[in-house]
Parts: sequence; structure tokens; C-alpha cells
Amino acid sequence: MELFGEPISIYSRRQALDDGVLVDASEMAREAGFRFSVAMTRAAWEDCVIWSDEDNKRQTYQDEAGRLWDVLWMACVAARRNGGSELRFQLYRVPRGGRGVRPRLVVLQMHCGPGDEGEPVITISMLGED
Repeated sequence: MELFGEPISIYSRRQALDDGVLVDASEMAREAGFRFSVAMTRAAWEDCVIWSDEDNKRQTYQDEAGRLWDVLWMACVAARRNGGSELRFQLYRVPRGGRGVRPRLVVLQMHCGPGDEGEPVITISMLGED
């Protein structure tokens, strides 16, 4: 018998990845030094990683792989420095939209917790996202 009864609803990490609510960044995260699976929330991905050919024409040349590397590298540096299951870290990225080319500071949060099978997983999100 469950202590609190049967769950009303379960939404797994796998489902969130399949639905696009989370974006898997594990492959490049391993290159950056992570040992666990890493995903980013859609909001963090759109703010810090997505970059199109139109953005290159309108703003400045960048690519998504480079932007993702910046996020993961800064997250890895913060994890080595601070440890813990939840921490904040900063990085500069050129915001999408408009004609801006100057990098702006963004603060992200990183949470390490159990995955669907109890394995450690890391999720990177915007501040205030649950």
C-alpha cells in the first residue's frame, strides 16, 4: 500500500523528452565533463541555445552547438566549484530577436535529482521554473 495512495497522474522524464518539454543535451554534456544525463527545459533551450540562419543575418553569426557548449561548460564549472543538488550559474549569451549583438547576462539553475529509474539526472532551467 502506498503511503499517500495511488498517484493521480505521472509524467515521466522520458515523456517530457518525447514531448519536447525537455531537450536532451547529454551527448555534448559528456564532452563538457558531466557523468549524468543532462536535459534543458524548453524555455532555457529557446533562450540560450536556439539560433537560426535568420538570426545570423539579422544579428551576428553564431551556431546552436556553440551556444549549447557555452551553457554546458558554465554549468559544469559551477558544479565543480559549488557541488550540491541544486545551484545557480551565469553566462552571457546574445538574446534572440531584434538586432542586438551584445551579450547579456542570464542566470540559469541546475538541479540534480532522480530520473525515471532512480538514476541521477541533471536538468537545466530558467530561474523560477519548477
